[in-house]
Amino acid sequence: MAQDNARRPLNSTAASLLGFLHQGDMSGWDLVALAQDRIGDFWTITQSQVYRELGTMHQNGMVDKGEAGARDRTPYRITESGREAFAEWIARDPGAETIRVPLLLTLSFGEFVDPHRLDRIIAANRTVHEQRLAKYLSGHDEEKTSAFERTTLDFGIRYERAVLEWFDRLPELLDHNSRLS
Repeated sequence: MAQDNARRPLNSTAASLLGFLHQGDMSGWDLVALAQDRIGDFWTITQSQVYRELGTMHQNGMVDKGEAGARDRTPYRITESGREAFAEWIARDPGAETIRVPLLLTLSFGEFVDPHRLDRIIAANRTVHEQRLAKYLSGHDEEKTSAFERTTLDFGIRYERAVLEWFDRLPELLDHNSRLS
């Protein structure tokens, strides 16, 4: 059955889970928590996706399922087949990113939003980015993270700073755009 998987490339969610399982056995709950902590700000993985992918990977021989432990948590262990599938996935060209920013979608139709409501939406989104930057800066311990984790964290810090600079410019941009209308 594992050979069937060789015909289909891994999806990013399954591959991420296999990447985390390189660190050792983990339950679905552990994987959800780790994914949220490590990649949750730039890659969304839901609890239902984790359990669905674990089931599929178990059927395909990429993970072994252990005995349920405390709080009914079942540990999963990556198999050699899983390591091979992950190695193939990680060696591929990741392709171009897709940017989905709900605030930008709202702003693109901003003329249909009450100005006070739009101000509240912008302020709430700015707060999210300020909090995310603070979280990244507090987690910037070079001795506790690998060079690869640090590169991701550095991107996050630079991204959040750029977004906050953009928020600083928004009043001017929105005033300018409203004069053009």
